[in-house]
Amino acid sequence: METNDICCCEQCGKSAPKTQDGETGWNGNKIRMIAGSVLFVLSLGIAFELVRLPALSSIKSIPFIELSLFLAAFLLIGADVLLRSIKNIAHGKIFDENFLMSVSSIGAFCIGEYPEAVAVMLFYKIGEAFEDSAVGKSRSSISRLMDIKPEYANIKHDDRIERAPPSEVRVGDIIVVKVGERVPLDGIVIDGLSSLDVSALTGESAPRDVGVGSGILSGSINKTGVLSVQVTKTERESTVSKILELVEHNSEKKSRIENFITRFARYYTPFVCISALLLALLPPLCLGASSLADFSPWVYRALVFLVVSCPCALVISVPLSFFGGIGAASKNGILIKGSNYLEALYKAKTIIFDKTGTLTKGIFRVSDIVPSGSFSKEEVLFYAAHAESISNHPIALSICSAYQHDIDSARITGAQEIAGNGIKVVINGKQVIAGNAKFFESEAIAHDTYNGTGTLVYIAVENLCAGFIIINDEIKEDAAQAVKELKQLGMQSIVMLTGDTKLSAETVAREIGIDSVSSGLLPHEKCERLEAIKNAPQSSGAVLFVGDGINDAPCLALSDAGIAMGGIGSDAAIEAADIVLMNDELRKIPLAIRISQRTHRIALQNIVFALGIKGIILLAGALGSASIWVAVFGDVGVALLAILNSMRALKMNG
Repeated sequence: METNDICCCEQCGKSAPKTQDGETGWNGNKIRMIAGSVLFVLSLGIAFELVRLPALSSIKSIPFIELSLFLAAFLLIGADVLLRSIKNIAHGKIFDENFLMSVSSIGAFCIGEYPEAVAVMLFYKIGEAFEDSAVGKSRSSISRLMDIKPEYANIKHDDRIERAPPSEVRVGDIIVVKVGERVPLDGIVIDGLSSLDVSALTGESAPRDVGVGSGILSGSINKTGVLSVQVTKTERESTVSKILELVEHNSEKKSRIENFITRFARYYTPFVCISALLLALLPPLCLGASSLADFSPWVYRALVFLVVSCPCALVISVPLSFFGGIGAASKNGILIKGSNYLEALYKAKTIIFDKTGTLTKGIFRVSDIVPSGSFSKEEVLFYAAHAESISNHPIALSICSAYQHDIDSARITGAQEIAGNGIKVVINGKQVIAGNAKFFESEAIAHDTYNGTGTLVYIAVENLCAGFIIINDEIKEDAAQAVKELKQLGMQSIVMLTGDTKLSAETVAREIGIDSVSSGLLPHEKCERLEAIKNAPQSSGAVLFVGDGINDAPCLALSDAGIAMGGIGSDAAIEAADIVLMNDELRKIPLAIRISQRTHRIALQNIVFALGIKGIILLAGALGSASIWVAVFGDVGVALLAILNSMRALKMNG
């Protein structure tokens, strides 16, 4: 897949070059680099008489031969740097690292420091190659994580199977996924049983068992059995395409710290160039310089100043830190749409949760059956299941699932569903009513009251209350642990906003450990509460919102960073969110925050380290205590160390 190049500096005109296999490197310059290096070593041997041969001695005696050899080596090694500098100057981009290297090396030639002039360019090019290699490894690491796009789909046409690109498959087509193949498109299994490897999507190695009726996601690997799948999304809308799109464009939205580094480099580079010019001219003039020889030591110091001042270590290592953090999150099934959202995670002090489908599973289960009078639990469930069998409401489906027997439709006559209230039906010749308390009151049927949590479905047979069934939504197993970890990570406020009843919401919040709850909210009221929390005088830091449904999309978009459940979440929620949890596990939220904290620490370490070392060498160079060789380390060496430190951001697992 294609990825965005990470540029060393927006003024530098250089990005990590790619070879044909996608790896970055310096293959295009390898021959010139080797030839220039050999010639440089030969030139050193002649200049310093390291090899005492008559032939070399005679060459050294020829006028300008030493300069010519060093100049040839210099051009072989650094011609592309000089050309980039000229092109950038022509486009108005003067103060970049190419300009710094060109001026410092040409200046060294002018004052007769030929070996150091070539050495500056040689070590800069070697450092550039290592930088490109480091960036390439970071990019290819993420590319491998996201290398999940299938190249073909097996479309089933009656008695034959045709292989075609996924882009040609339409919604409703039947595709066959063989053992070992990646699922090319999202769909529903209509035939077959298998286990899927979903690690590329969720970061989890545990296989997922699927059968008829199971939804499957593109990018999964079919492990054990042949599946026939009815396609539900086109290639453009499929999960794998969405993931690739998120990862490919994650660097478009820069964090504040990245923007600061870009602005810093824009002003820092011309500042050091002017400072170097003043260092070369003012001291000798103030000391009464009378010849060019008096300027030479100060020009040398200015050249040291120029070499070490290159901001490359900062402007490549800091974005690379955030790129690595996003890669680490992707590896753990957390998709972050930009480094600014990684920074929002770091700054978050308030997190707001939706309830149903987010803190709870969004799957209703019968938690209890309470009979009345002479009716038994079995009779109450029998009548309820047969009555609710005519409805597709989630609560009705949960009751039918709890019955665990086949529904005998021959027993059912005269069915009537009253929207928002319940069902009237005749079962075995008896009139049965299943519905809420309001429905029973409108039918003047006496019923028991219940003060616990959950949704109640009352059952009446021949206008006599037979009892009620309690339906509850299960809390996710990791919800309480996630909330506990969020508090340990410094989250100051954890809030639940839900449309559920007050009693149910407070019960879930108490069990999980959430302190603040607002219940009975409509979607627009959730947004109003979220906005009030963001604008509260005591509010500090970023505000996160976690949700899963289409009604959560406005809140996800309104928050500083919206987090969506990617497994069961709606397409609208995933589209509006800034961060997507591919396997719906709440424990991934604390992990994402820890990744953001680690990334931020690494970025700050690079800033302090680079500025500190460069500051020391700049001061030493101005005082005449540092040579160009030391300056080369201050530029290339510091950049390499900062980049290697940045790559640690990739190595974090949940």
